[in-house]
Amino acid sequence: MKRRLVESEAIRSVGYDAHRQLLEVEFNGGDVYHYFAVPRTVYDRLMAAESMGTWFNQTFKDMGFEYREL
Repeated sequence: MKRRLVESEAIRSVGYDAHRQLLEVEFNGGDVYHYFAVPRTVYDRLMAAESMGTWFNQTFKDMGFEYREL
């Protein structure tokens, strides 16, 4: 999956596969995670967040998506 580099203190890059509703997040420390069954609207909200790392930690994590570290 192709990821886009983002400007964030916590997140290095983000990719999204709309067909599979799969979100891929690479953190600045190098860890990469897949999050499953993520609706496009949630991906859009993440990408539009003023502070992507804050939104991810305070909002996204509470949504309870299943995930796996790669």
